[in-house]
Amino acid sequence: MSCLFDSLSYFLNYNSNEIRQKICDYLQNNKPIIDGLETNFILEMEDPNYVENMRRNYQWGGGIEIQAACNIWDLRIIVINLRKKDKYIEFIPITKNYIYTICITWNGSHYEPH
Repeated sequence: MSCLFDSLSYFLNYNSNEIRQKICDYLQNNKPIIDGLETNFILEMEDPNYVENMRRNYQWGGGIEIQAACNIWDLRIIVINLRKKDKYIEFIPITKNYIYTICITWNGSHYEPH
């Protein structure tokens, strides 16, 4: 499993594989990641088989998956960069309305719930 999906499962009522598949379904259905850009366009810039590859348990998740999770579950997700302790990235749903805020850490190659 991927540490990102494992970290999200700490806060959500789903196991990490269910979270991965819900995010992949969201992306595959071309739901919006960010305003003004087609999801399929963003993913094809990365890899034409992006969603197919992301469905595999060994594939690491990142910013695209974090933003999709925000949009699916109406979350604000704060990612704290452990390499620069005063730096963080805030992800909010495309609607700008969120129900909960969760926090995860990132050390450059690994996510953990915070």
